[in-house]
Amino acid sequence: MTIAYFDCFSGISGDMILGALVDLGIDPDRLTNELDKLKLDEFTIDFKKVTKHSITAIHVVVREHNQDQKHHHPHNNADHHRHLSDIFSILDQSCLPADIIHQSKQIFDKLAEAEAKVHNTSKEKVQLHEVSGVDSIIDIVGAVIGLKLLGIDKVYASPISLGSGFVTCDHGTMPVPVPGTMEILKDTLVRQTEIRKELTTPTGAAIIRSLAENFGPMPEMVINQIGYGAGTRDLPEAPNLLRIVLGQENNVDQDEVYIIETNIDDNSPEITGHVMEKLFDTGALDVFLTPIFMKKNRPGTKLSVICRLNDCDNMISIILNETTTFGVRRYKVNRDKLSRDLIKIETKWGTVQAKRGFLRDKYVKTVPEFEDCKRIAIANDIPIREVYETVIHIHQKN
Repeated sequence: MTIAYFDCFSGISGDMILGALVDLGIDPDRLTNELDKLKLDEFTIDFKKVTKHSITAIHVVVREHNQDQKHHHPHNNADHHRHLSDIFSILDQSCLPADIIHQSKQIFDKLAEAEAKVHNTSKEKVQLHEVSGVDSIIDIVGAVIGLKLLGIDKVYASPISLGSGFVTCDHGTMPVPVPGTMEILKDTLVRQTEIRKELTTPTGAAIIRSLAENFGPMPEMVINQIGYGAGTRDLPEAPNLLRIVLGQENNVDQDEVYIIETNIDDNSPEITGHVMEKLFDTGALDVFLTPIFMKKNRPGTKLSVICRLNDCDNMISIILNETTTFGVRRYKVNRDKLSRDLIKIETKWGTVQAKRGFLRDKYVKTVPEFEDCKRIAIANDIPIREVYETVIHIHQKN
């Protein structure tokens, strides 16, 4: 499986993404031909080799109607004040494949949602001042096209680096990161720097937030290629570059989750059972109880919850509100999982769904779904063990 890791050590913007994708080996003419399917007014794209702190990279420059307007000035482009519906019309009237159109719409929708919240209006009414010009449309659609041309299956990203200071835009003077960017990056790992420039733009934030499955350290992978995309500015503090690392996953399904736990010695079993159900209903990946001895040799229970980062606050809120504990512990862990798929197995009692597990593409095991086996066992008044064994036997025969 081909994966791309976006190393955002100097932030991320649309032109940096396009530059890094071209540096990874995309034919610029092929990318331009695909972008021509947008049927926008005449524009040209230049792909230049530049050097930032002695590192060679590709810098993308978009010019519209022969204007000498360099890409990227996302906060000073007053020529285009399109609404979300206008951009969707451009996409719908294009000759691009349906999957490219759908993914591009998702990114623009995320941008519009963030801007609408910042300016206290709706997605339909908000004017996308800074991100609706031809250059930003090229950035977003080009990024989606580029990932497809490279055959990338999954996208991961580092914590997003943020600048500081102020920037002038259509709405006046804004703090860096601008409010729209901050809204887009909610629930995302970020890293504050002391660089007093805008490192991450709304366009870059929306693209990576929409495409990346996870933010954190580089996953285990075999590195095949490395591409660098350059921003317009020269920063004395660091190379103004985005690095994209292309490689092959190690075929072990991995992710990062959080464990939340607390020790309880004065909660009734009924309440504990209710809390477990509520945690599962709210998105917990697993909830379990461990008997423990606490201070003064009092027997107690350790309540443990496994969940994703985005669900941590909800899980903690439930535990603190529903149990007698006054605090919880939270820490991040890595999981190695069998990759899996679902199959249907036909039996004399009906269809049973089963889960197959694979390790590095090698088949390991098949486990019938409990609820299907339980339903058949009850309906036919037979032991559930008999259903399990029959399902496995049929699967092995086939």
